[in-house]
Amino acid sequence: MHPVRRQRLILVLVLVTLSSAAVGFVTFAMRENMDYFYAPSAFAAGEVPVEKRIRAGGCVVPGSLQRADKNLEVQFVITDGEAELTVAFDKILPDLFAEGEAAVITGRLMPNGILRADQVLAKHDETYTPPEVAESMVSHESCAGGAKI
Repeated sequence: MHPVRRQRLILVLVLVTLSSAAVGFVTFAMRENMDYFYAPSAFAAGEVPVEKRIRAGGCVVPGSLQRADKNLEVQFVITDGEAELTVAFDKILPDLFAEGEAAVITGRLMPNGILRADQVLAKHDETYTPPEVAESMVSHESCAGGAKI
């Protein structure tokens, strides 16, 4: 093989190897920052990883909101019309958070089956529903006065 061709071949192989390694490292690093969305029925089916950062969404079941007397701890239940999931949160809830409305929760599923929330996002007006929640919910009679979500 001609020395110039050999040198070009080595250069191309080194570039391909370094590019592949860089893509692999970036993908590995991003994997830690991705939040996968699950509906409450996925929690009931046992498809959700325990103690990994995830997102869940559904309708807050009316009458399920329980507040602690001495701190900000709240507990409530969300549903997708098929299954229910208990959520615990220890910060201030958004102003628009209400029972019977859609919510998206970011947090970790604990071994006891309760979702420990880091963040709670509430529906921001009467016509908007987060896309993840809209896809996971067919309809639920207690959400938004029985409207389909």
